[in-house]
Amino acid sequence: MEDKNVKIDEVSIDDTNDAEEQKNKEEPKTVEENTKSESDIEKLNQQITDLNDKYLRIAAELENTRRRAVLDAESSARNRAISVAKKFLPVMDAIDAALKHNPEDEGVKSMALAMENAFTQLGITKIETVGNILNPQYHNAIQVVQIDDSQNKKIESNMIIEEMQAGYMFGDSVLRTAMVVVAK
Repeated sequence: MEDKNVKIDEVSIDDTNDAEEQKNKEEPKTVEENTKSESDIEKLNQQITDLNDKYLRIAAELENTRRRAVLDAESSARNRAISVAKKFLPVMDAIDAALKHNPEDEGVKSMALAMENAFTQLGITKIETVGNILNPQYHNAIQVVQIDDSQNKKIESNMIIEEMQAGYMFGDSVLRTAMVVVAK
């Protein structure tokens, strides 16, 4: 007889388990399992939406807090500058009074010029008065004088005819209103 070589493949228990797992993977999921996974996906999407909304709200609040902090710092610095500027107004008033008393004094003139330059550099401006119409925001009428038409035709009612004390502004804020005499 002839010898025939026959090969037999080895079969193990592990091979059969792998085949069953492969078969299970290929089987479609049941309707109940699909519904459960879709429900889980919806829950996760809702959580993502909620967390994203929370993140956006916190980011907006942080930005608002930064803006408020910047505005508060600017306001505080401005208020300090106004406070310091108000303390120099009596000095300028004393220099103006000295100039009215002795207009030829070179020392007083140089002090007045130095103060005016310092005020200009700091942004402090003098409020215009004589010849302008009274504006209660900038002027404080401390006296009203009756003017006849025969005295001066150029003077209108409520026109400022004399400045008793100068008024000053710091930027767009009034440091002190000007004390003036108004024609009626």
